[in-house]
Amino acid sequence: MADIIRLLPDHVANQIAAGEVVQRPASVVKELLENAIDAKATEIKLIVKEAGKTLIHVIDNGFGMSETDARLSFERHATSKIQAAEDLFNLHTKGFRGEALASIAAIAHVELQTKKEDAELGTRIKIEGSKLVRQEVISTPTGTSIAVKNLFYNIPARRNFLKSDTVELRHIIDEFQRVSLAHADIKFILYHNGNELFNLPSSNYRQRIVNILGGKTNEKLVPIQEDTDIVKISGFVGKPEFAKKSRNEQFFFVNNRFIKSPYLHHAITAAFEGLLKEKMQPSYFIYLEVNPETIDINIHPTKTEIKFDDEHSLYAMLRATVKHSLGQFNIAPVLDFDRDANLDTPYDYKNKQAAIPNVQVDRSFNPFADEKKMSGTTAIQPRYSNFKKESTEGWESLYVGLESKSNSGQFSTENIEFESEAVTSSLFANDEPRETLTYQLHRKYVVSSIKSGIVIIDQHRAHQRILYEQLLRNITVSEAVSQQLLFPVKFTFSTSEIALLREVKESLENIGFMFSDITEDTIELSGIPSNISESELQIIIEQMLNDFQGEIPDTGFSQTDVLVKSLAKSMAIRSGKKLETEEQEALVNNLFACKEPSVSPFQRTIFITLSVDDLDKKFI
Repeated sequence: MADIIRLLPDHVANQIAAGEVVQRPASVVKELLENAIDAKATEIKLIVKEAGKTLIHVIDNGFGMSETDARLSFERHATSKIQAAEDLFNLHTKGFRGEALASIAAIAHVELQTKKEDAELGTRIKIEGSKLVRQEVISTPTGTSIAVKNLFYNIPARRNFLKSDTVELRHIIDEFQRVSLAHADIKFILYHNGNELFNLPSSNYRQRIVNILGGKTNEKLVPIQEDTDIVKISGFVGKPEFAKKSRNEQFFFVNNRFIKSPYLHHAITAAFEGLLKEKMQPSYFIYLEVNPETIDINIHPTKTEIKFDDEHSLYAMLRATVKHSLGQFNIAPVLDFDRDANLDTPYDYKNKQAAIPNVQVDRSFNPFADEKKMSGTTAIQPRYSNFKKESTEGWESLYVGLESKSNSGQFSTENIEFESEAVTSSLFANDEPRETLTYQLHRKYVVSSIKSGIVIIDQHRAHQRILYEQLLRNITVSEAVSQQLLFPVKFTFSTSEIALLREVKESLENIGFMFSDITEDTIELSGIPSNISESELQIIIEQMLNDFQGEIPDTGFSQTDVLVKSLAKSMAIRSGKKLETEEQEALVNNLFACKEPSVSPFQRTIFITLSVDDLDKKFI
């Protein structure tokens, strides 16, 4: 039998490796930005076209590469970051696998231009699908410029599964923000389709956060700082009143590398216990510095998962540090909620001796003394003597004359006729009347009697269905009803959220929102849908943005459908809300007037029925 095991060709192996390393255009952005940082660049420029599907171009002013290094960098497992296995436990660079450039070159058209500072000329290399097309000597500035074009051109299935440009761009912005937040001392610039989205100058961490998320973020940040033998903790957490339902503003960095850790996230939420509303998420930007020998980064190709040697100690320190900062900056409430700060003892009084108070006593005061002293002298007047007891004598005079008026016939009841018997007849005496009983069960379900038995309705899902069809009807059949605001309201959002709002602005206007102004980090609304209260407006918009994080449909109807579902979910009455009898009846009537009363907009069952036979079987 012939041998059947063979070595895969390099270009096939590179395409297989690319499936893990390059999942979408944002993966390429992450790898190229990290290579630029490892090259000690102080200024990095990212140029993207069509959300990275057509072009991803990274330009840096790092130390560059020689001609040999430039050619060797596209080989598998070729890297300048490590030389031996022991180096894996002492990593100070972003990359170390030597797979990124080889994987990218296997599924795209790559053009590299690089020059070292001490070299007169640089090198230009062009690779298409792992095949070297051209290599030449050129004149280029010091640093590296690498352009990735036509991503997944030779893997059409992977390219077809990419999301819309808006979604892919949002993933690119997420990766760009993660890298730029970890390196505030580096200048970053991002262009998309010729438009400048970010221009982040070199600054400190606080200023970098403000530059990315908007100027209003500065007032939301609470600094944290702790230095121990195990870990050095620094960064910021958001004030509880600015918490959101989404997790877009949660960042962990270990040795300037972004990571995801549900375990450490639980430590933060534990520190915020009792300060956040239900289902609200705190914001945090936390930088951890640990000994590289105590962590293992070589778990996943994306390098966002890390194993710690002593996770329990790290958990306790992180929780205590955040809790201490919240108390130090008067974010966490004290035990005495009614404490008056004016009554606090000044510090310069701490060494003073307390003076003995001078107490004066009126020994002649006696609240139980009689009005006249028994010895016949002047009586001692008690303090409560001003309150005189009014006499009740002569109360009969209040009713004098009423009897005469009654006798004169003005108020007589003798001429009033009464029916001798109450009328109890009915027009339909032969029909047995049936009463519709409606009541609320555990403030979650509405129970209503029907001819065959009872129906049990989930009030939250039922209201979702009612609002969903009502909003759709307002948009498609009639014009949306907008409520004009006396004073326009402003809301602050991050740059990525503003870009998302611009994308769905037309659909929001069809629902009833009216935008008077949209800037880089704020929106101003002059009108809102009539069935939305102004107090809940920000919560509804944040929930809507959170629902759109996964996908923005390309067609207008699909966008409207997603918007209406999000609004219906946010505006619907919650479980636990008490409903009056009239509200319960209106909910039942409006539900069964819907076109699809049995399921919610999210395909969840709204009601169940129990017939009399079903109830009879329970008593067998």
